[in-house]
Amino acid sequence: MEIAKALGRSIPFATHLGVELVDHGNGRTVVMLEIRPELMNRFEVAHGGVVMTLLDLAMALAAHSLDPKADGVITVEMKASFIGAATGTVTVEGQCLHLGKSVAFCEGRAMAADGKLCATASGTFMVRHKGGRRPPGETKADE
Repeated sequence: MEIAKALGRSIPFATHLGVELVDHGNGRTVVMLEIRPELMNRFEVAHGGVVMTLLDLAMALAAHSLDPKADGVITVEMKASFIGAATGTVTVEGQCLHLGKSVAFCEGRAMAADGKLCATASGTFMVRHKGGRRPPGETKADE
């Protein structure tokens, strides 16, 4: 299902790429993307930036699924390891390992169309809530 329809909110870059949401809930999210020519590198496999985007998206959505009242989830840090070429339709699973009051720790795995692992990732995400942190120097008295 298209991400915006499934979540009830827009993620413009994911929509632009054509990312499909396969499963979402309980700290786990699965997304898929067909690797079209415009998403490939010169070796005719998925560009690393596309794979990292899918990993980032799956992990962030997994964290958000544990706190649906949050306004959103922002990537603080992410590490990816590329293991093999991502070809065909790539499937990525994100899982939230721990969700605190404002920080989530997640892992992701990207699989190529042939089922082979092509990349893994770990990430730290900030969970944003309405009325959350104020900009530096701003106090409640400034309201």
